[in-house]
Formats: sequence, C-alpha cells, structure tokens
Amino acid sequence: MQKKGKATSFDIAHLAGVSQSTVSRALRGSPLVSEETRLRIEEAASQLKYKVDKNASNLRTRHSGTLALLLFEDPTADDSHINPFFLSMLGSITRACAQRGYDLLVSFQQLSHDWHADYADTRKADGILLLGYGDYLAYRDKLEKLVAQGTHCVRWGAVLPDQPDVSIGCDNFRGGQDITTHLLAQGCRRIAFLGDASSHYPEFFDRYRGYADVLEKSGLAVDPALQVNGESTEQSGYTALETLLARAAKFDAIFAASDLIAIGAMRALADHGLSIPGDVAVAGFDDIPMASFVNPQLTTVRQDTRQAGEALVDNLLRLIRDEPAQSGMLPVKLVVRKSSLRGH
Repeated sequence: MQKKGKATSFDIAHLAGVSQSTVSRALRGSPLVSEETRLRIEEAASQLKYKVDKNASNLRTRHSGTLALLLFEDPTADDSHINPFFLSMLGSITRACAQRGYDLLVSFQQLSHDWHADYADTRKADGILLLGYGDYLAYRDKLEKLVAQGTHCVRWGAVLPDQPDVSIGCDNFRGGQDITTHLLAQGCRRIAFLGDASSHYPEFFDRYRGYADVLEKSGLAVDPALQVNGESTEQSGYTALETLLARAAKFDAIFAASDLIAIGAMRALADHGLSIPGDVAVAGFDDIPMASFVNPQLTTVRQDTRQAGEALVDNLLRLIRDEPAQSGMLPVKLVVRKSSLRGH
C-alpha cells in the first residue's frame, strides 16, 4: 500500500524493484540504464504521480566546477570548532580538488537548518563532501533526504550495510584489533576502552568491536566496567578517566577511541599521580599531529588522510559523471610510541 505524502525516488525504487541510484540515473536519462529498466521506472513513477524536482535536476546537469565540503562543528578547546583530524583531511581534499580542476567551497553543516535542501536549490556546487556527523542515527535522516533528492554526496565515515549514501572510511575494526594486540603484547591484561561503544557512533563502535574481538580470542573477559562513553574531545577523555577511577575498577592500559580522548585521559592520569606507561599504558586512534608532541609520545592508529581525500573526491566526481561509485574502507597503520611501551 502506498504510504501517505509525496512520493520519493525510494518509493519508485521499491515499486520498480531496482536501487534508488538506478532510479536517479534513469530519471535524468543516463545511458547506464537499459531501456527496459528505464521504462519500468517511468511506469512506477507515473503510478506514484512522482514529479521530477527541477531544482535538484539542475544541480546534477548544470556543472559549476565547484565541490562543497561541509564540516561538522565539533566542540574544541579553540575557536576553530574543527576536529584536528579533519584539518589534515581538509588539506588533502583541497589538493585533490585542485589537481582535478575543481574549486572547493568549505562551510560548516548547519544541523539546525535544512542545509541539504539549501545546497541543492541554490546550485552552489556539483556535489557535496561531508566530514563528521555526530550521532549517526540522528544524522541518517539528513543523508536519506540528500540521496532522495538526487544530490551527489560522499561522506567520510563508517561503511555500514544499510547506509543510504556512499561513504569512505578506514578499517576501524582492524585498528581496534591492532591496538589491543599490541597492548596485550606489552603484558597488559586489564585494558579499558574510552569512547562511545554503540551504533550512534559506528566508527568508535567498530574500534570497540575490534578490541573486544582480540580480548575474547585471547581468553580474556570483556568487562563492562572498563568501558566509559565519551566524545572526541580532550575534556571528554579527562572526564571518562575520572569516571573509570571512581568505579575503582583495576586497569593497566587505556585504549581511547581517538587521540583527543587519549590526551585528555593522560592529563587525568598525571593529575592522579599515575605514570605512563609505568602504571598505565595508553593508546589512541587517528595520529593527529599533537600525538607525537605530548609527553610521552602517544601510540596510535594512523589513518591515511592523503589517500582518504583523494578517494572522497574521486568517488564524488564519479557520481557527478554518472559513473558507478561505491563505499570503501582504507587500511590503517599501528604507530607505536612511548606511551604504551612497558619495557619488556
């Protein structure tokens, strides 16, 4: 039974038995869609009384030579409101755009406004790159609207089986495995995890899952008392470590879901007179520039921002050219520094 309200390209896809991306291609006359499939989609659109959004169509067919990069505003200690990891990504994306003959328009995502419609209607850019999203379950609705209206977009983030969009991310699960394996090799057995471990934050959750996988395969219990939620800020890491100490749970290592959380936790450990790595080994994730300048230098997992920037831009350009694009995960690299080396 047809649902109430204006029909979308998802409704057409369901009725025609094809993917939403195939519907979008067919309605804009892409040669990648066979005549038989195009006719079936047009028939479904007619049955649903679907009308093509002319503004959205213009965004796809009228090229501006510009890509838009929308950054999620993060709580930071300075006025940038940009996660330091994304600053490196910003440089990589800017270079990739320049090498491919595109200008880059950068702004913050105004999550309280209908920004996805604003970019389509004003035709500021041929496509959108998204960095950061906060709570994924709350953000997903905006992604679905972007895709439904036919806007070309690629997101940096977790690759999920049921996601509506194209995303490029790193192998967070493997990174979690690598860190935990390293900490176990240092003789640590009570490894705490600082960071949200739920589907609301799928990248952190995959890192947690990698951590839990290695512990279980090593015959060690995953102790809920050793997991504390936290977002990617130094203050959150400091608060999470305080919470862990207040539980009086024994731990000899910290795996923080981001470098910022790790750095905040290191400050809290120092304030409580605990040495790193003597009393507690510490590891983070991201390898932001600050990670090699804290004392002791922070063990972490490196994400290749150059490769990430190129993959984001290239996949967005494929969508703009009506070529197939697909989500993908990039490899990670364990970077061992003094904060986790126990000296044996």
